[in-house]
Amino acid sequence: MVRKQVFEGIKVADFSWIMVGPTVSRILAEHGATVVRVESHSRPDMCRIQAPFRDFIPGVDRAGLFPTNNTNKYGISLDVSKPSGKKAALKLIEWADIVTDSFIPGTMDKLGLGYEEAKKINPNIIYYSTSSQGQDGPYAKFAAYGAQSAALAGLSLPCGRPDHDPVHLYGAYTDFIAPWYLLVAVIGALDRLRKTGKGMYIDQSQVEAGVTMMAPQILDYSINGRVVDRMGNRDLHAAPHGAYKCQGNDRWITIAVFTEQQWQDFSRAIGEPEWVKSLKFGTLADRKLNEDELDRLVSEWTADKTLEQVMQIMQSAGVPAGIVNKMEDIFNDPQLQHREHFVHLEHKVIGRHAYHNESIRFSKTPPEFKKAGPCLGEDNEYVYKELLGLTDDEIADMYVEGAITTENDLPAVAVF
Repeated sequence: MVRKQVFEGIKVADFSWIMVGPTVSRILAEHGATVVRVESHSRPDMCRIQAPFRDFIPGVDRAGLFPTNNTNKYGISLDVSKPSGKKAALKLIEWADIVTDSFIPGTMDKLGLGYEEAKKINPNIIYYSTSSQGQDGPYAKFAAYGAQSAALAGLSLPCGRPDHDPVHLYGAYTDFIAPWYLLVAVIGALDRLRKTGKGMYIDQSQVEAGVTMMAPQILDYSINGRVVDRMGNRDLHAAPHGAYKCQGNDRWITIAVFTEQQWQDFSRAIGEPEWVKSLKFGTLADRKLNEDELDRLVSEWTADKTLEQVMQIMQSAGVPAGIVNKMEDIFNDPQLQHREHFVHLEHKVIGRHAYHNESIRFSKTPPEFKKAGPCLGEDNEYVYKELLGLTDDEIADMYVEGAITTENDLPAVAVF
């Protein structure tokens, strides 16, 4: 029996770009929603012009990042600044249950595609706008990507060594936090729509989503007036706590000892050398005072052992430890392989390559992976004819006007 997907029958007009907005609509698409991704060659999504590229050859349909965010979606090319392009965009909004927007606040309004206009033609629409700092306030219209939003959220200051400047977390970190808050809001809006027939406008600040990850540090400041310091890999409540070099080229293991019981277990696991009996390491407070020496001694113990040896020894003793994986390790990880984390799909240009499965699995309605992320304009004919009901003459006129963009409209942009 074919089971109905969670979001089957839901239609999404996806105008958002880069990471946060498209990630939410991707989850909807992987669970049954029909999602139409709106782009133009004249202003391609930034994820289309960022490395890595297939065979190291740049191209809007050769980037690895864009397809990852757009599984199962239909992709059209449409310049909404053209009259017929705007008309088609409004027709798409009329067709949809959900409209997405991730531009600087006011952009969609200027295009005549904002929530108020959408509501006129589709009164029950769910419309979400996700931006760096929300739709209102003194900084609302400041342009920012996830890297800047992470810094604004306070996530960058604690990162790095105490004797160096702050460093960014890997990637545009709020891009990996904000989608899950927004997805929950969209699910709530869909439930309300189902019960009442009424839509909703959702305004998300990605910075505010990031701020929630700093809750302990915010509480410490609000109560104690203490500003968090950079500690490298260390933790206020654990020692040893860090990444320690093992055998091989750039191979590291993480070890974290929080409790006195874990310290005793750690000491026995490494053979109880004389140094673990020193009063310098007798309590957590002592170990924190002598942490440089402690880290040196732990590193000497791990240096001549393989990652697997150290992790096995530590975990068998009940001490938290884990390998610092490289990409090849992740693809070969037996746990990820068992759970079929990587799904391989056939992309029209890139070819067969890996996509992430969902980390959460529904027993009755697991995600489906029917389609690789689309090439730019890949599904023009299907969307314009089958979903929007445009005639061949109307489509031809849109090509003539430049509303349906082609590769000829690609700007001479630097690809990095």
